[in-house]
Amino acid sequence: MNVTGIAEEEDRVEDRPAAKSRFRRRRQRPPRVVVDGAGWAASEVEQALTPPGDPHAAAFFDVDNTMMQGASIYYFARGLAARRYFTAGDMARFALKQLRFRLLAAEHAGHVSGAKAAALAFVAGWRVDDLEQLSEEIFDELMADRIWPGSKALARLHLDAGQRVWLVTAAPVELGRVIARRLGLTGALGTVAEIRDGVYTGELVGDLLHGPAKSDAIQTLARTEGLDLELCSAYSDSINDTPMLSIVGHSVAVNPDPQLRREARRRGWEIRDFRTGRKAARVAVPATLGAGALAGAVVAAFALHRHLAKRPELS
Repeated sequence: MNVTGIAEEEDRVEDRPAAKSRFRRRRQRPPRVVVDGAGWAASEVEQALTPPGDPHAAAFFDVDNTMMQGASIYYFARGLAARRYFTAGDMARFALKQLRFRLLAAEHAGHVSGAKAAALAFVAGWRVDDLEQLSEEIFDELMADRIWPGSKALARLHLDAGQRVWLVTAAPVELGRVIARRLGLTGALGTVAEIRDGVYTGELVGDLLHGPAKSDAIQTLARTEGLDLELCSAYSDSINDTPMLSIVGHSVAVNPDPQLRREARRRGWEIRDFRTGRKAARVAVPATLGAGALAGAVVAAFALHRHLAKRPELS
């Protein structure tokens, strides 16, 4: 099955009214016979129609502006703000910071190091169950309607071909898993925070999952799961995910930033753009480029850190 072809809009199926019979039956139809085990038979048919799993091929999707319009951490921060976890001023500084990094596309080592240090405060003192519950609520409220239908359909094609599909994001892995679960995907790779007795310690396990770290994580997963990366696919909008796109056999630039569009054309990668001009303008601030995603996480971390400091009972 060709998993790369897809219509950008879902086919619409119109219900056609049942044709009226020309002649009426004078006798009533015999009563419908319900056969025990009909459910079992339906299950057997469904199982027969399900393609066998492909153990060697998989697909990897970036999240921000690839699977979702804008940045997942931005919407997560909005959801926390609505629940009074921090102030409107924090949100304004958050959005301004994202815009600044989007325009400058800064990728200096100091920024990445600072992002990692600040991320330590992002979930420190939180219970894992609480963060997952908040993630589920906020996804349903703010993120579900921002999933790109085209990207979701691409992921579905891989699943229908018997392949597994993972999200790959710099956001906390718990948030990534919630998004993957809501979309019916296999799972997620994300930034991992240390957990002790069900509570986040504020220490990271490894690095933020960004840039080359995404490539490393995918290669580690491939070795564990027995994947052949030449048979795998990767999807992203950002030039910063070039390492991830470079290690698979099928690379797709989805809603690409200008740098990635140029790189995709140079390398002959497939390009898919599900945006309209209006949509692109609407998501300009929350959408991020590389370090912009990290900057967003930094600002959110500081906001939450201040909130926890003010309300120690939450920790």
